[in-house]
Amino acid sequence: MAFTAKDVQTLRQMTGCGMMDCKKALTESNGDMDKAVEYLREKGLSAAAKKADRVAAEGVVYAVADAAKKVGAIIEVNSETDFVAKNADFNAFVAQCAQIIMEQNPADVDALLACKTENGMTVEELLREKILVIGENLKIRRFVREEGTLATYIHAGGKIGVMVKFDVSDGIADKAEFVECGHDVAMQIAAINPGYLKREEVPAAVVEEEKKILEAQIQNDEKLKNKPAQVIEKMVTGRVEKFYKENCLVDQAFVKDGNMNVAQYVAKVAKDLGGKIEIESFVRFEKGEGIEKKADDFASEVASMVK
Repeated sequence: MAFTAKDVQTLRQMTGCGMMDCKKALTESNGDMDKAVEYLREKGLSAAAKKADRVAAEGVVYAVADAAKKVGAIIEVNSETDFVAKNADFNAFVAQCAQIIMEQNPADVDALLACKTENGMTVEELLREKILVIGENLKIRRFVREEGTLATYIHAGGKIGVMVKFDVSDGIADKAEFVECGHDVAMQIAAINPGYLKREEVPAAVVEEEKKILEAQIQNDEKLKNKPAQVIEKMVTGRVEKFYKENCLVDQAFVKDGNMNVAQYVAKVAKDLGGKIEIESFVRFEKGEGIEKKADDFASEVASMVK
């Protein structure tokens, strides 16, 4: 029995499954809609699709680097509850995805989902399998892959992940002192959450907005607003400098020694090792950041049930 594109669309609306899955189901069932629905249910695809609408804002961030191959990856995979983040099978899946990212270099999440795993399944098929086994909506949200000399750090069991890229002299990367330095810098990023690597990267518009806020604060302060213009200008300049020291990684006070900033700490380690160490870039993921979580109101729910 033949089927049309409209039949595929109808099946999608009935089951919530993807277009290609619906097309395959109709092909396997010779266009019989009921048999196609049964096919999708047998495969577990319909159940997985129904879970896909549920908000997944928990989960883990995972970061890993292969020093020998000079490649690393940081990935966030979300679940509905924090309990799943402690599931060994879920964490093994996340680590497997990171390994695939390093090895196959997918361009984006869609490309990652299409990548093949060791057993021949695609990542998307494996993800659906995990959704059915675990019983929650799971979602690969984002990842970054880097090549070069890298350091990674995972905080609080996957709440925060960091990957830092360094430019170093030959022979430096393998030294224990550098490994410790990389770990320290990654921990700093996790703890203090700098918005930028260095002040030159801060957009001019951000600096101007900061100046406007500071000027407004001064004008609203009775003790300061009547100061001479040049004095106010110096105050604004000083506060902008403070903004840089709080928001730019290399200018931040080093958390393990407040007598130096991060740039000075890295320079000290480089000098001790007789080479060059420079921070080139960093990525910091925090689990669930920017995802709007559903606020459960149990009392209201119960009240609505007894009306």
